[in-house]
Amino acid sequence: MAVVVLAPVMLVSYQSLLDGAFFSGQAQLSLEAYRYVLSDPDFYSALKTTAIFTAGMVLISLPLGAVLAFLMTRFDVRFKGVLEILILIPMFLSSLILAFGYVVTVGPQGFLTIAWRAFFGREIWNLYSLTGMTIVAGLSHVPHVYLYVSSAMRNLPTELEEAAQSCGASPWRVLVDVTLPLVTPALVFATMLNVLLGVEVFGIPLILGDPQGITVLTTYIYKLSTMMGTPSYELMAVVAVFLLLMTVPMVWLQRRLLRRSQRFAVVGGKGARASHLSLGIRGQILAMSIICAWLLVSVVLPISGIVVRAFVTAWGAGTDLWQQVSLQSFRDVLATPALVRSIGNTILLSVGGGAIAVAVYLVIALASHRNRGRSAVVLDYLALLPRALPGIIVGLAFLWLFLFVPFLAPIRGTLLCILLAYMVVGLSYGLRIIQSTLLQVSPEVEEAARVAGASIGRAWMDVVVPIIRPGLIGAFVLIMIVFIREYSAGLYLMGSGTEIVGSLIVTLTQSGDLNPGAVLALLNILMIVTVLTLALRLGARIRD
Repeated sequence: MAVVVLAPVMLVSYQSLLDGAFFSGQAQLSLEAYRYVLSDPDFYSALKTTAIFTAGMVLISLPLGAVLAFLMTRFDVRFKGVLEILILIPMFLSSLILAFGYVVTVGPQGFLTIAWRAFFGREIWNLYSLTGMTIVAGLSHVPHVYLYVSSAMRNLPTELEEAAQSCGASPWRVLVDVTLPLVTPALVFATMLNVLLGVEVFGIPLILGDPQGITVLTTYIYKLSTMMGTPSYELMAVVAVFLLLMTVPMVWLQRRLLRRSQRFAVVGGKGARASHLSLGIRGQILAMSIICAWLLVSVVLPISGIVVRAFVTAWGAGTDLWQQVSLQSFRDVLATPALVRSIGNTILLSVGGGAIAVAVYLVIALASHRNRGRSAVVLDYLALLPRALPGIIVGLAFLWLFLFVPFLAPIRGTLLCILLAYMVVGLSYGLRIIQSTLLQVSPEVEEAARVAGASIGRAWMDVVVPIIRPGLIGAFVLIMIVFIREYSAGLYLMGSGTEIVGSLIVTLTQSGDLNPGAVLALLNILMIVTVLTLALRLGARIRD
């Protein structure tokens, strides 16, 4: 783990201290790259925009996610099973695809924008703005808050809330005065997570901000790869170091806060009685209106835009969409070998690569299982460190690693190098699921196997692994989704023959070739829906 996780980080740091590409043979130690970046007004503009964008994203996603979690876990909202799956959909889709969908629906030439102009005149929104991209990012990250807050609320007894309601408190008052203080650790964790996600978001600023010259740190790095005609590796490394300096302390703080969360515990050994408070008819209407309004804006709008764009050949004001419905875009994709290969490569990486990744994560989790020493702390930080690395930095670092290490040259330009980068991106997700499942296995089970003469390895494989098989299936499903939706880590690693869907969507949208981009985006969504459907049929519970 140390080699795979730390080697790219150390290489990025080393490259930032050179005055040229490290593999050029003429590069020397220098702080010139730092001087250039720190004197570049565009860097400070990107830094300021990143801070505003991230803060706005958190301010939108945190209250919306908490309210949705409160409604779904504490009240008798109808159709909960279906609604919860729909609420979590934006979490499974890449920000790039969501941004693309919003462009088609409410962009300057979006079909809803055109309809609004026809009835009301000029539209009252501007998608290609800092406000627009912040709102889109905030809405798309609501499920991250919902997932953590709802999990915490399900573990809380309802007696305190029922007591407050019996004293005349309204549902809103119960939320503010009783429930929110009890789920403070989950809110803090969700806040820190969304700050990390906001700093590393790439697709939304690229699609919605770049056309207007709005740059965040991740898109600033991407621009540096072409700003001077050739990639400015030393400048890109400097910005990557600044991103690490910003995000690593957040990972440390997140871990510290989670360690102190026990002081908020209200569930004792007696067990908690879980029940749902009644909303009544008016309350049901209000709750369903809030949930459906969010689903309409966050799920229906972007996905419907992608579907429509994939099936029409022409677009714009005065165009009758029904007259333009065609399968021509699909034929064009199937007639382009690179696009067809990208579909096959994405499926191969998600299924085969996902299985390999889960097997590796399982070995790491078993090695650290029941370890309470310092090595376990080190392992924990190594597992969390990739959360501080934007995907574009991981891909760039692995590109340099394959250029720097001679014996890695044979796998450069293959799917294996993309898989290694993806495994680092998905490390914290898969490892956390497996570790949490392992904690549910009683030590007595392993001890009984050892007493019977089994070695540690035999006890793991014959006793522990069969018990945690459901957790392994859940980890496999999640990693497949992570690999399908990932796009930024492959931007610098894919080449001829190793194209992947997510990264090609970036290339196509940047070149203005939206028709095949919409088809690939739709296929990406269908892949994720297929994986989720299979997981649910196998009994997976996405709320866990």
